[in-house]
Amino acid sequence: MSYRDILFSKPISKIRDWKFDKKVVEVFPDMIQRSIPGYSNILLIIEMLTRRFVKPNSQVYDLGCSLGAVTLSVRRNINVPGCHIIAVDNSPAMIERCYYLIETSYYPSVQVLKADVRDISIDNASLVILNFTLQFLEIDTRLALLKKIAQGLNPGGALILSEKICFEDPNISELIFNMHHDFKLANGYSELEINQKNKMLKKIMPINSIETHKICLKNAGFTHIELCFQFLNFCSVLALK
Repeated sequence: MSYRDILFSKPISKIRDWKFDKKVVEVFPDMIQRSIPGYSNILLIIEMLTRRFVKPNSQVYDLGCSLGAVTLSVRRNINVPGCHIIAVDNSPAMIERCYYLIETSYYPSVQVLKADVRDISIDNASLVILNFTLQFLEIDTRLALLKKIAQGLNPGGALILSEKICFEDPNISELIFNMHHDFKLANGYSELEINQKNKMLKKIMPINSIETHKICLKNAGFTHIELCFQFLNFCSVLALK
């Protein structure tokens, strides 16, 4: 069961850094739908990519799986034999609920791991998903993870990277930021809720532009890189070996 997100509806005397704790887990599905423009379309894209890229006897990695929405979308759309899904998150509260929501013995089998995604070995992968995960890692650690993913992907494999982004043009950046603010207001969040959440996320979520992401992916070893979805300041980039 998911509850409506009212975590920040009252003034917080001391703003702390964001944590994916049990309180966030309880409201997470509602929070995602009301905060990320086009989230359901991103899941649809992942489903389509699953049908195109997942090969027999290969592995799929959902790095930063949270409650397992991506993992479940992938599993529903694998139509080849011998596959295995590895879902990883470093939040104890997220992983505990993910175990509850995912029946790991169904086909394709799912291994749910509590771990830092940077510590996971990538092997025999036909598809890797980083769905709003990279943005929570320190910038100087991101390239190493992307290199590990590129090396662990089989020939013809794919990475789908979804991120909140900034823009090179400061005028456009301010405009899109304000439009995202309006999006959250339209979805029932108050000014107080939006501002308090923004302050909590600011220190721990350094974001990059699409151009920076493309350069980083190229340096990691991907040869075909292109934007496949964008809604305001949220996007998905497809990277192929």
